[in-house]
Amino acid sequence: MAFWWPILVLVFAYAVCRFLLMLIPPNVPSIDVDASDILDGNQKEENSFIYIPPRGRTQQQEKKVQCYEPATMKYLGFFPALSPAEVKDRVTQARKAQKVWAKSSFKQRRQFLRILLKYIIEHQELICEVSSRDTGKTMVDASLGEIMTTCEKITWLLSEGEQWLKPEYRSSGRSMLHKRAKVEFFPLGVVGAIVSWNYPFHNIFNPMLAAVFSGNSIVIKVSENASWSGCFYFRIIQAALAAVGAPENLVDIITGFAETGEALVSSVDKVIFVGSPGVGKMIMKSAANTLVPVTLELGGKDAFIVCEDVDVPHVAQIAVRAALQSSGQNCAGAERFYVHKDIYSSFVSEVAKIVKSVSAGPPLSGRYDMGAICLQEHSDKLQNLVNDAIDKGAVIEARGSFGHLGEGAVDQYFPPTILVNVNHTMKLMQEETFGPIMPIMKFSTDEEAVELANDCRYGLGCAVFSGSQRRAKEITSQIHCGVAAVNDFASSYMCQSLPFGGVKDSGFGRFAGVEGLRACCLAKAVVEDRWWPYIKTKIPKPIQYPVSENGFEFQQSLVAALYGLNIWDRLRALVNVLKMLSEQTTTSSKRSE
Repeated sequence: MAFWWPILVLVFAYAVCRFLLMLIPPNVPSIDVDASDILDGNQKEENSFIYIPPRGRTQQQEKKVQCYEPATMKYLGFFPALSPAEVKDRVTQARKAQKVWAKSSFKQRRQFLRILLKYIIEHQELICEVSSRDTGKTMVDASLGEIMTTCEKITWLLSEGEQWLKPEYRSSGRSMLHKRAKVEFFPLGVVGAIVSWNYPFHNIFNPMLAAVFSGNSIVIKVSENASWSGCFYFRIIQAALAAVGAPENLVDIITGFAETGEALVSSVDKVIFVGSPGVGKMIMKSAANTLVPVTLELGGKDAFIVCEDVDVPHVAQIAVRAALQSSGQNCAGAERFYVHKDIYSSFVSEVAKIVKSVSAGPPLSGRYDMGAICLQEHSDKLQNLVNDAIDKGAVIEARGSFGHLGEGAVDQYFPPTILVNVNHTMKLMQEETFGPIMPIMKFSTDEEAVELANDCRYGLGCAVFSGSQRRAKEITSQIHCGVAAVNDFASSYMCQSLPFGGVKDSGFGRFAGVEGLRACCLAKAVVEDRWWPYIKTKIPKPIQYPVSENGFEFQQSLVAALYGLNIWDRLRALVNVLKMLSEQTTTSSKRSE
């Protein structure tokens, strides 16, 4: 006891000190970000008209990116569509800044993150309102998908980021026992990110945080459908960078259409793309010209599987939330629902009751569960998918309602809809919907559920519910996707220590976690002498130039001594190695005489 007592006292004292340090608030400066022109509610008269984008033709011929509120079609303004030459100039400036930032300390990088975190927490309503106005999502959805995920990522980087970027020591193997092997992580240079509109805040901050913390600069092309919010969020990043003395142009936001994105891909050292499979393939083709690494987070058609032994009301509530999370202003969410035949009727009845209580409307003018669809003409696509399903035998079980949309409202809303009697011949079960449609299909066995879930060209995520966790885990393990939740939905994305990404047409590469952080780095393998200068690598005499007659025999014995499966065979081979070395030494001595 006399031996352990001092150790226990030291451990207790250390724990008390750590606790007391936690009570001392860190010294994090506040930043001032001008938002007077964002939410003053008094836009200039020329910017207050109802904006209706031209239907049936692309905007890519325009020199400006026009911005408007999907919920009200109120005009927000415009941003320039940058030319390829302008993009390359921005990348050049970012490259100069990166060379300075690569020498920054982790202490400086952590302070940058703390300043951002402080601002986000203190300005949640502002950030969510900007996101809501630009994409049509509700304030609650903005908080869940924009604020919480970003705060979680920052917190994880503060806690573990430096640890995963330090040199990682590996085993040196049998033939290199006298060596020390490690992996060192160096920034790649300029990261180029092309991000989608559905999470304008988080989709900017997600790649930016990983890139900057790992010592890179980053140039982000925001979606033409969410440029207004993206350019405001850029002000937050600029203010935080200035507060820590980071070089100007370390982070840049660019706006434009396809040619703007193409110019970015051809100029950077790493490409991150969030969008559709079709555009993802074009990104890969373009990146092949410069052989830069690519991370693609593409479409999703996530399966939601419900076994017969669940708490139906509980899972039904989660299912509706998962379906409405794919309402055109959020993520792809769950888009295929498979329910065991024994509870099919009761489950459908329960979700129908919930959906009928759901209302859609302008998110900032009332307490609506759903807002507007961000993309122009997307409601037409959704209706076409529903019509195709009905033509093939599907039945609309229930629909939600609309709130007060206003007399001049355009077709930017789609009611939450439940469809039954669906099957995989319907486009609704195969194509990415990105809308508040809930097709429910029954299954009889776990094997059938797995087969249905895998019968899709997408492989982003899945959710499996069962009263038996072992059963749910067994089903989950057989579904070919990159993200899985057992008895929950989308919970993995709130664990920012985990990688996020898909397979098949959902893309490849990973965001978040150790994998996402290190994907912004050059992983360099380094081998050095373990006990230098006392032990150095020396080429054995039999294989020195000119190679001796028994050089190959020596190599055979050396391989057997190092890697033989039987200890006695290895010892015999070692004896041969030592014998040949001795003979070689004797021969050399005689020659020297």
